[in-house]
Amino acid sequence: MKRILAVLFGFLFFTCGDGEPEIIRNESHGSALGTTYNLIYFSLHKRIDVQKEIDSTFATINQSLSTYIPDSDISKINDGAEDLVVDKMFQEVFNLSKTIHEATNGYFDPTVGLLVNAWGFGSEKGIQMDSASVDSLMKRVGFDKMKLNGRNVIEKQVPNMYLEFNAIAKGYAVDRLAALMDEKGIQDYLLEVGGELVAKGTNIQRQKQWVVGIDDPQVIDGRELKATLALTNRALASSGNYRHFRIDEETGKKYVHTIDPTTGFTKNGNTLAVTILAENCATADAYATAFMAMDLDDALKLLTSQKDLDAYIIYVDEEGNTQEFMSPGFEEVVLN
Repeated sequence: MKRILAVLFGFLFFTCGDGEPEIIRNESHGSALGTTYNLIYFSLHKRIDVQKEIDSTFATINQSLSTYIPDSDISKINDGAEDLVVDKMFQEVFNLSKTIHEATNGYFDPTVGLLVNAWGFGSEKGIQMDSASVDSLMKRVGFDKMKLNGRNVIEKQVPNMYLEFNAIAKGYAVDRLAALMDEKGIQDYLLEVGGELVAKGTNIQRQKQWVVGIDDPQVIDGRELKATLALTNRALASSGNYRHFRIDEETGKKYVHTIDPTTGFTKNGNTLAVTILAENCATADAYATAFMAMDLDDALKLLTSQKDLDAYIIYVDEEGNTQEFMSPGFEEVVLN
């Protein structure tokens, strides 16, 4: 009798008297932060519309952290504002960036944007780069030369330093959207912004975990999946050089978008792509960027000391063969 009741209860949970599903799949799609977003979240009995809150979240993040908006807080700071009190979002991103900057021995560095722009990958037009140019710009690079004081005002040791959070902002945006869903009492959702995502609960419509895919970094035309994952209560972010590069029109030389903060030069390393799993998406986003800039051996050593991180790294060995590394925790969620 208990078994019958349990089955009937499960059936009633998923359907109503007229056969219509009780589980409502809500979706929000659009453009924000210079990329696209796709949000799926479930509710029971009635549809939930949180589009206004979603738009407000993106607008607030932009006003605080976007270097593409001239009157944003971060743009004002980069233009020389010395007494601007930054908001809570800025504080959270700055402090997390400090933690990861220290953990990666400087390979995650939000002040590297000056070099990103100079190399032609940022919000400003690039310049002709050589050793002298790099040496000059490196004097204004280094997150250790910048701090957030007790008044929540940015202090710079060196004038004209440039700050940007592009390597963590998308992940942070996903986390803020996840916080919005939590506040609304939504327990099952998959939120993706520009390829970075958070999966919470399950896909209750299909009664299974959320399934997501990882691009194959060696497929240039179109997209093919390298792996599929089943995720529950994890955040994921990826970084790679396979789609972000430029070719110098005069020399024909290829420059990848990853900048080594310790040298100031673009990094044509043997790591093709990195995917990180973490407790929150901002952390995953930042470490994915840092691992691309680091030597592979150093990244693997760091991974062993960060118990909350799991990683999938695709790289080229000394013989030119493509190889893969997966941490044990990452292997557990791989479906194929």
